[in-house]
Amino acid sequence: MKNEKFTQDEYDALNEIKRGIKGDRVSACVGRNSKRLSGLKLISIARNGRIALTEKGEETLFLRRCVLALRSLSEQSGAAIDADVALFLGKKSHILALPDGGFEISDKGRESLQDILNQGFR
Repeated sequence: MKNEKFTQDEYDALNEIKRGIKGDRVSACVGRNSKRLSGLKLISIARNGRIALTEKGEETLFLRRCVLALRSLSEQSGAAIDADVALFLGKKSHILALPDGGFEISDKGRESLQDILNQGFR
């Protein structure tokens, strides 16, 4: 995945699509962002107008959750993070388990987080 930069509004639209769109109409947030997100192949729009998250869209949201978890752990060891994110970051040696439960960011995780932030991640 290229270093695409997304706005908070675009992330909100992706999360809304992931939760599922109720009814026939999309929200203003999804409407504003659907053209760009579709162009980046993060969402698909069926002929009947149904909008769905693509695999690339799922991956984008997961990676954002990983970065937010690293950011949270860099500010406070033991901060709560999702189990799937902890498993992934643990496999990558970006976080370490604390003896009394929870996690802390590793030196490798700090370096990765700094690189990500230097690239302008929001």
